[in-house]
Amino acid sequence: MTDNQTLTVRDNRTGEEYELPIVDGTVRAADFGKIGKGEDTPGLAVYDPGFLNTASTRSAVTFIDGDKGILEYRGYPIEQLAENSTFLEVAYLLIHGELPTQEQHEKWVHEITFHTFVHENLKSQLQGFRYDAHPMGMLLSSVGALSTFYPEARNIHDPKVRHDQVVRLIAKMPTLGAWSFRHAQGKPYVYPDNDLSYTENFLSMLFKMSEQKYNPDPRLAKALEVLFILHADHEQNCSTNAVRAVGSSQVDPYSAVSSGVAALYGPLHGGANEAVLKMLKRIGTPDKIPAFIEGVKKGDEKLMGFGHRVYKNFDPRATIIKKAVDDVFEVTGVNPLLEIAQELERIALEDEYFISRKLYPNVDFYSGLIYEALKFPPEMFTVLFAIPRTAGWLAQWLELVDDKEQKIARPKQIYTGDRQLEFVPAAKRWS
Repeated sequence: MTDNQTLTVRDNRTGEEYELPIVDGTVRAADFGKIGKGEDTPGLAVYDPGFLNTASTRSAVTFIDGDKGILEYRGYPIEQLAENSTFLEVAYLLIHGELPTQEQHEKWVHEITFHTFVHENLKSQLQGFRYDAHPMGMLLSSVGALSTFYPEARNIHDPKVRHDQVVRLIAKMPTLGAWSFRHAQGKPYVYPDNDLSYTENFLSMLFKMSEQKYNPDPRLAKALEVLFILHADHEQNCSTNAVRAVGSSQVDPYSAVSSGVAALYGPLHGGANEAVLKMLKRIGTPDKIPAFIEGVKKGDEKLMGFGHRVYKNFDPRATIIKKAVDDVFEVTGVNPLLEIAQELERIALEDEYFISRKLYPNVDFYSGLIYEALKFPPEMFTVLFAIPRTAGWLAQWLELVDDKEQKIARPKQIYTGDRQLEFVPAAKRWS
């Protein structure tokens, strides 16, 4: 290790200096723990609410360069995958770390296709929910319940057992998501059709009525395929961090993934595209956009679907998803909100106020328009996010299980409460 690959820290409290190794652009938090440590004093800790600048793991799943707008799965650019691949091929890539051969792909697709059915007892559980139950609440509980149907899933160090659970989760998520959608509408649940592709089958379980065979429009199936690929993984986001944190207890993958669903349920994570729709509807017509823009600058309005915590120049997923909008609207008819969205995007991208703040459309800006065009209610948007993200969660979970450096998640805290209070018995306090 050369001198320029270390960090020299001088503790001004004691005048002592420390040499901390720099590896992969990081300094281990444990090395800071050595600074100032004495018999009666703890060493330094790092305070980082929200993990703004803390690496919690090493991962080979997804690479993001926010400054350059780069997103890669296992080294493959998202643009190439969205253009040329299928979701199940991308899921295989995420899970196994490499693209499948023809034989591997055929086996993978077959396994997932024939595991899409769920136990009838789980169907009974879903039917027990209120008519107005939120689809994400239903999905959350049903994913967690799967652990009771496959108790062997607790054997997480058995590669064969792990593989079986991965296949089951990826296969059954569309079924559970579609049934939560049908439940809210009071319609009978539609069983999977093994003759259809992954996305076609999902559309069939969502929208099939009395017809003998449901044949989805290939343009809609392709658009959904692209959306699924774009949402398959996104590095160490809130829900992935939840899956890893819960998974660090060595719990079964169903319980770990259900924690990811729970995190995604939150409006700050999975509800952004719904917020975009609400914003566009509130604007109402393109002529009201200038007034809305001025409201944003004054702090009276929020510009939803612009900017990203990771991407600092543009979101590569937004560019791809914008192309899918045209294909969907060719089938469904143009959503009147599209004109507002396009004009809002044009004005914002030309305004120095937004340019200087690096505010540009992200993946949520147009995805909500596509989902609404496909007749999904806003409460289903997050379910459509959770289904493909399951592949990423599982890839991250598998990596966690095999990572020898990982320990059970247990962050430090800075205690801010009282100390050494004297307890007064209730008889004295209340007399």
